[in-house]
Amino acid sequence: MRKLPPVTDPNVLVGAATYDDAGVYRLSDDQALVSTVDFFPPVVDDPYDFGAIGAANALSDIYAMGARPLYALNLVAFPRDKLSFDVLGEILRGGADKSAEAGVPIIGGHSIDDDEPKYGLAVTGVVHPDRVVTNAGARPGDILILTKPLGIGAITTGIKRQVVSEAVIREATEVMATLNRAACDAMLEVGVDAATDITGFGLLGHLQEIVAASRVGARVHFESVPILDAARDLVGQGVLPSGSRRNYDFVQQYVSFDRALNEVEQLLLADAQTSGGLLMAVAPEKAGRLVKALRRPGVPVAAVIGEITTIPPPGEAPIQVVRKA
Repeated sequence: MRKLPPVTDPNVLVGAATYDDAGVYRLSDDQALVSTVDFFPPVVDDPYDFGAIGAANALSDIYAMGARPLYALNLVAFPRDKLSFDVLGEILRGGADKSAEAGVPIIGGHSIDDDEPKYGLAVTGVVHPDRVVTNAGARPGDILILTKPLGIGAITTGIKRQVVSEAVIREATEVMATLNRAACDAMLEVGVDAATDITGFGLLGHLQEIVAASRVGARVHFESVPILDAARDLVGQGVLPSGSRRNYDFVQQYVSFDRALNEVEQLLLADAQTSGGLLMAVAPEKAGRLVKALRRPGVPVAAVIGEITTIPPPGEAPIQVVRKA
């Protein structure tokens, strides 16, 4: 993306420069379009669940921007000569049902023949230009709140290797298929300074984007971070996606880990997520109200996991991960 020319259209309110969750284009003084696209290979074996997760994941980028999704287009890659079209039908049904739950019609799409199934959505939403929530507004003193537990990457890798139980699969599927709509509603009711959703770059990777875009630092309290129990055991056994290891290697230049944290615990904070929760930076005087507002159906957790700090001196990592003594 470094080779792409800079965007100069003044109506582009959010582009690729800050690595935000979606692009935002102003149509008028009181309306802007929010646009995103996301798709990926299966993370679970059940095709219906895969479709639902793919839709929830794509819609999440719209919610992370504080916007309302309007409509979506299907994106499909499918091995037509290797799998029954009944499988594709179930994938599309799962995506359609999840989109209907969000009140979002799927009005078309595109498909290609491919060796590996892939599914997702291109989603368009709407927001007031002055009410866009980006990853660039965090302020020192803000409280960090997370709305889904970590560990999905490890568990989906465990599914591929057939080393996890049905109960663990059901728990992870429920987390991934949960829309971030209710969390977004709470975020808009209370008001936050910045937000993003936690997906492929893991908690620390996406927090680094907030820190860089907002020109601040951050402190994460490891014990406060919600993590699925099964993921701890899996990572301890070396079961995690290659993306999580790449995330971990990447964040070394941005993160200072407490020496009391072992490598498994550090890796969990970099675990690549699918359809993860929202990470919000909220003013301290609003944090209690936001946690209360998040305690509603449709929000798996409302965890206070740390705070935004001032940007550290040159040579010091902008993100500190600490553990209580």
